[in-house]
Amino acid sequence: MRSLPLADPGRPNLRSPGHYLWWIAGGQRGSLLAGICAGVVWMTGQAVAPALLGRAIDEGVAAGNTAALLTWTGALLAVAVVQAVAGVVRHRFAVTNWLVASFRTQQLVDRKVVELGASLAAQVPHSDVVTLAASDTMRIGGVYDVSARAAGAVVTFFLVAFLLLHSSVELGLIVLIGLPLLTLAIGPLLRPLQRRQLEQRRLLGELTTLGSDTVAGLRVLRGVGGEATFLRRFRDHSQRVRAAGVHVAQVQSVLDAAQVLLPGIFIVIVTWLGARLAVEGTLSIGQLVAFYGYAAFLVTPLRTATEAAEKVSNGLVSAGRVLAVLRLRPLLPEPATGEAADEPGPQVDLVDPTTALVVRPGRLLGVACSTPAESAALADRLGRYVDADQAPVTLGGVGLADLPLVTVRSRILVGDKDPRLFTGPLRRELDPAGRASDAALLAAVAAAAAEDVIDALDGGLDAAVEERGRSFSGGQRQRLVLARALLADPDVLVLDEPTSAVDAHTEARIAERLRAARSGRSTVVMTTSPLLLQACDDVALVTGGRVGATGTHRTLMHTDPAYRAVVTRGEDE
Repeated sequence: MRSLPLADPGRPNLRSPGHYLWWIAGGQRGSLLAGICAGVVWMTGQAVAPALLGRAIDEGVAAGNTAALLTWTGALLAVAVVQAVAGVVRHRFAVTNWLVASFRTQQLVDRKVVELGASLAAQVPHSDVVTLAASDTMRIGGVYDVSARAAGAVVTFFLVAFLLLHSSVELGLIVLIGLPLLTLAIGPLLRPLQRRQLEQRRLLGELTTLGSDTVAGLRVLRGVGGEATFLRRFRDHSQRVRAAGVHVAQVQSVLDAAQVLLPGIFIVIVTWLGARLAVEGTLSIGQLVAFYGYAAFLVTPLRTATEAAEKVSNGLVSAGRVLAVLRLRPLLPEPATGEAADEPGPQVDLVDPTTALVVRPGRLLGVACSTPAESAALADRLGRYVDADQAPVTLGGVGLADLPLVTVRSRILVGDKDPRLFTGPLRRELDPAGRASDAALLAAVAAAAAEDVIDALDGGLDAAVEERGRSFSGGQRQRLVLARALLADPDVLVLDEPTSAVDAHTEARIAERLRAARSGRSTVVMTTSPLLLQACDDVALVTGGRVGATGTHRTLMHTDPAYRAVVTRGEDE
């Protein structure tokens, strides 16, 4: 049994969709070859059964030879048993090949998503990534699912052609030439099908993005009376998706009809020729029975061949979409090999030359920015979410751009202003690594003043979280995300307006507990809340892109009108 997910999905060949599919095949060649062998045996059993039946009729029934009849009947039984066993083995390997190929692709996409991190959303709509996981990976797996049957179809095609040539050169040549021509006749339908499928999936991804964005902003839309406008946009885009789906169905319906019609016409022609030869006495009774069996069997390899062509076509389209993601590069480059700087110690300054902000080790620093845009830009620079040219931030005198990104992420954590929770147990949401004890979890929850949220849940920490945490209010989500950040315990924690959605009493409790929770660690709180600023060791005012004043909250309130204006405005809002 193959263990999934794979320990290492490998390094894919990204030259083209065809090269990628071939690389996938190389990674599971053993199971593919085993499935192909089982598929060949399975379909060969079906192909030779008519020949054995014909021999039983000619040499046993017609000749009155009981021994020959028993011999050929026994041979038929043995072939049936072998075919049944081979069919089970083939199906097992087909499912294995399908799942391994699909999961390998899924793991590669997951690895790329992790590698890209925050730069993924800037390059690819999230709906495209969801479509890859839900649809395209399965279609790629379908290429390897059909491989065993396709190989069996090819082998048995030549086997049946040989048997027919042995009985009738005319019939053998018709099969040997006619079947490939019929398969090629379906080929011109595949290219427009690929093109229309690609367009439909593109439009469907855009529709998914539009729908999710509309739902996420529904409260705002209702507040400004924009429901009708967005409803009209969604309806119009839905119609474009529907039209694209109809275009795909038009070609697909022709392809499905051709898969039935063309083999049917071919079998009718071959059957008519066989019947004529039997009437002329060229074929014996047993050969005629075998001939009809061949005619019925030939539908299977032909339809399998067309199915394989369709699945390969779909697989190439899906592989192209997967490669579009796998070829992406992080917007934030890693240091060149051999050029990464030595990692600084834990108790060091974090300095932003752009604003002249200095984050002292072990201190709780409040930053009051004159505009939300300034606080967002500062958070991006401190966490290295923008290019080094725009953010020459240093940690212990070492530029963040000179440190591996994984080091920056492990040492500096930026709390997102838009809190997100994923589906799953709350315990896993707060502690994705699964390393924290219940005591540590509850301590982080208490520091974020979120005890009431846990107490209200059936199951407490083991309660299920709905998609995006929609069952929680904005303030509850904000506190749970704060608890998650505190539990991570990074060297530097940057919080951008961590209490904007909570009431004043809850905010006061958070301000009171934050210092103790982050004792000995550097913490930056970007806020205009007097409650939070008053709890900070140091406060800096950032206005016009530079630090304009530093001190304590109480001192700046009495001595700096600009600081007082920023803070009191935030209080009024």
